[in-house]
Amino acid sequence: MSFNTFGHIFRVTTWGESHGPALGATVDGCPPGVPVTEEALQHWLDLRKPGQNKFTTQRREPDAVEILSGVFEGVSTGHPIQLMIRNTDQRSKDYGDIAEKFRPGHADITYWQKYGIRDYRGGGRSSARETAARVAAGGVARAALAKLAPKLRITGYMVQMGPHGIDRARFNWDEIEKNPFWSPDAKAAEDWAEYLDALRKSGDSVGAVIEVTARGVPAGLGAPVYGKLDTDLAAAMMSINAVKGVEIGEGMAAAALTGTENADEITMGPDGPDYSSNHAGGILGGISTGQDVVVRFAVKPTSSILTPRKTITKSGEPTEIVTKGRHDPCVGIRAVPVAEAMAACVILDHLLWHRGHVGENQGQIG
Repeated sequence: MSFNTFGHIFRVTTWGESHGPALGATVDGCPPGVPVTEEALQHWLDLRKPGQNKFTTQRREPDAVEILSGVFEGVSTGHPIQLMIRNTDQRSKDYGDIAEKFRPGHADITYWQKYGIRDYRGGGRSSARETAARVAAGGVARAALAKLAPKLRITGYMVQMGPHGIDRARFNWDEIEKNPFWSPDAKAAEDWAEYLDALRKSGDSVGAVIEVTARGVPAGLGAPVYGKLDTDLAAAMMSINAVKGVEIGEGMAAAALTGTENADEITMGPDGPDYSSNHAGGILGGISTGQDVVVRFAVKPTSSILTPRKTITKSGEPTEIVTKGRHDPCVGIRAVPVAEAMAACVILDHLLWHRGHVGENQGQIG
């Protein structure tokens, strides 16, 4: 049994390994007539690809996407869309020393315990390289959303690196694509650059917190009890490599609030319900309210570091390990485009599900 597919109606199956000849995604359930081109998908992959600055892995992959099926004359046919990205800059020899050792913090040991075989070249299927396929699939989802929900906008950004968070008073949407950290706070981005450069030179790494906001999400997406929008968003984000915690809206901080503070009061506005705040993150009872949908997740520090760490071999002997190769000092940076792609896939999936089950929203207000 294998679990390489996610989604209900809009379904994505990813395949391939970090050091194999290629990786990719099979996208099923995209409606027909959606404009899909390699050039459009490449835009999103270029935001994620490695080697763009000194703060990410220096593996040089063009991440050029090829469409093998499901598109004719520039639009989707309604049939499975096969996407392929060839690997071109593998350095498998960098991993020869760890073939018999388990890297602390990696999936090496659990893959071996479960399957009795593991691809030690960059982690194989457990590598974050797999996320390139998700970004390609997310490009298809964005194209469909642009046609079905043209007002919807999905934006990811980093809100914390290590112990250093942004100042929300300086939050500026226009700053996000102007710095290598996807930070909405220009001052925080400057501070992070100095902080991460020192960590990188010392051979260490650090974690981060990423936030994704989906604006213009229609009310009514999601279903009780096991089809909640936030359930699927949380699962999608948790499936991203190195993610160790997910929260919606106020998240864990809601535990410190009173009911009076946490409840988002409702008034009637000119265009429908207005909410005084958004502690719920745009989702109530698993169903979208029409407010911004806000999801946030924590990414652990990159486990591949140059600092020697204690470990064991496959035979159980104690040893030390230094992970050579090219790795991100803060993997959270390149997690931002991945998170946007996963959010796009989930929201499109729920939009199609809603249209098939309910059609138009049934309950009118005002």
